[in-house]
This record gives sequence, structure tokens and C-alpha cells, in this order.
Amino acid sequence: MIDRRIKFRHIQCFAEIVRHNSLKSAAQHLHLTQPAISKTLKELEEIVGSVLLVRNRGGVSLTKQGEVFLHFAQMSLAALQQGLNGVAQMEKTGQESLAVGALPSVAARLMPEVVQAFSDLAPDVTLHIHDGPHGYLIEELRQGRLDVVIGRMGAPEVMRGIAFTQLYDEHVEFVVRRGHPLLAQPDIQRLEDWPVIFPPEAAAIRPLVDRALVAQGVGEIGRKVESVSGAFGRNYVLSNDAVWIISNGVVAKELGSGALVRLPFDTSLTKGPVGLMARTDTQLSAAEFLFRRIVSDIAERL
Repeated sequence: MIDRRIKFRHIQCFAEIVRHNSLKSAAQHLHLTQPAISKTLKELEEIVGSVLLVRNRGGVSLTKQGEVFLHFAQMSLAALQQGLNGVAQMEKTGQESLAVGALPSVAARLMPEVVQAFSDLAPDVTLHIHDGPHGYLIEELRQGRLDVVIGRMGAPEVMRGIAFTQLYDEHVEFVVRRGHPLLAQPDIQRLEDWPVIFPPEAAAIRPLVDRALVAQGVGEIGRKVESVSGAFGRNYVLSNDAVWIISNGVVAKELGSGALVRLPFDTSLTKGPVGLMARTDTQLSAAEFLFRRIVSDIAERL
């Protein structure tokens, strides 16, 4: 925990002394007296328990401890300035937008509440919500057309240059309509008897589903439709005897209401992390920082 005795004035004075290479010049820049800035520096050194600066004829020089502290002091001041700039930008109506990619499970389960909370706190920021398969969203993120993506962690080669912050774990479900004949005698080997909505190659859950089926002795499924569309899946499964293999988040509401029913198949091998993804070479805007906080808070509650 940061020592509460450290104040903004300590960091600012220290950084200005180093920048001007002089206590006198730093004091003039900050509109302080030289004794006042000397006292502030002494207070900081007493708090951190180390000498940070040594005065000499050429001005001042950093100790080893001072070099370390300066690095993080400058980062802190830059981050604070970025935050102030971002808040000021958000005050300008229509001046900021945020493009978010959400995998279908996230779009269905998490995004409605996130968007409502974000709109209440930042009404002047326009949110652009895009959904689609994992590969498509990650490529859009790489090209800068999306600011952040929420979804499953991809394979290592897909995630190069992408930072991932985990929110929660999710698994895949095998779901059917109420009254489906497979519910009377649930047997994963009988999937061939009905049409199956299957995740496409580009879906993050596809290799996990393949692995789970192989582990239970299920070979290639013949009668399948490949899709991750929530709207299509719901309507198709409710109107016939199809089996839908899909992330839990997409159908959580329908499972809770009883509109759809979970088949009691082992899906433990499909469990995986869902999180926030962003490029490692970009800095957070104030809008994205707020969005991330809201997503984390709601995900934790859910």
C-alpha cells in the first residue's frame, strides 16, 4: 500500500527539481520559495527512507534510489495528466467514442448491464458494440478498428501483442428445447441422431468442443450447422429437435427461465477464461478506463 504521507506536491517537486537540475529554478517554476521546496524534498526522502538527490556545483544528481523513484514518479504524473485530459475530453459532447468487440456469450450476458452503467456515467461517449467470432474481433483490434475486445482467450499465436485481463471462467453447454427426446435418455453418442449447431472454425470455443467430444469418444458430426449467432441458435433450437453447442453466457437467461434445457454431458474440458483484451502498444483513454472498471465490477458481481 502507498504510504499516505506521500502527497502530490512531493512527487511534483521532486520531478521538477530533476527536470530543472536546480532547486532554485524548480521553486520559481512552481511559484514556491527555495526553503519550501527544500523542505518538501526532505519530507519525501524521510518518507521513502532514502536520499534521492545530491546537490553539487553542477546542480543536483540522482542517487540509485532517486533514479528508480524518478522513473515511477514521471509515469504517475503522465498518467494523471492523461486522466485529466481524458475527463476534459469527455465533457465535450460528441467528442469521444469507444469501439468494443464482444463475443456472443459476452454480448448476451454481460453487455446489456455494462452499457446501461456506462451510459449513466458517461452519457456523452458513444459506444460502438461489435460482435462476431473470436478471430474476426481480434483482427479488428489489431487493425485499430476496435479499442477493446471482451471474450475468450485465444491460442498463444493469436494473442501475440494482445494484453489479456481475466474476468471470469466460462464453459460450453449442450442445450435443447424442453421435451427434447434426448432428455429422456441422455447419451452423447446419440448426437448423430439430431441436427447440431456447432461452433465454426474461427470460434474460440471450437478446439475446446472438439477436444471434449474426442475425449468422450464422439467422432465427426455429420448433420451440423456452424454458427455462433445467438438469434439464429435460439430460434432454430426452439422450433425443432436440434442440439446447440454454445457458451454458457449465450444461453444463461434461457436456461434460467427454463426455455432451454441443459443436457447432462461432461463439458469440463471446455472451461476457459473470459477477459478484456487490448493492444499492448496503446494507452487507455479516460473512457476506456471507465469502461474497464464497469466491466470488472459487473463481471465480479455476476
